Amino acid sequence: MAPGVPLPDPAGFPLVTRPPDAAAIRNPTPGTGEAPGHRAADDPSGADVPAEPSALDAAGALLRALASPVRMRLVLSLARGPRCVHELVDELSLPQPLVSQHLRVLRISRLVRAERAGREIVYSLVDAHVAHVVADAVAHARETPS
Repeated sequence: MAPGVPLPDPAGFPLVTRPPDAAAIRNPTPGTGEAPGHRAADDPSGADVPAEPSALDAAGALLRALASPVRMRLVLSLARGPRCVHELVDELSLPQPLVSQHLRVLRISRLVRAERAGREIVYSLVDAHVAHVVADAVAHARETPS
């Protein structure tokens, strides 16, 4: 899918937009939360693909943490901004214990951070490009085989 094209979310959320070009990913704007060296899925160079086993193990752990449709929906929701549990429960129409359980997995995997705000805990993405991984996976799943 071409960069800059909005990707519809499978859960019916508003559109998630991929970055406009691969250069913006390789050279992110400071303070955007993008990881240095992150490479666009449509960049065929493969220059930033790690080959060392520890990096591949970490990538496997990331994919396992995202391997649930509920956790993918949570990531896409948090990509639009920080949310409290009750906001996520209302938005996703899921039971609070289920949302909390999946947020715990994302927190342990260091994909989501939790910060106390008065009596509530506000959840946000640690690294914004995780939402792009989910959006790319959804786009790939929608592609028709040639």
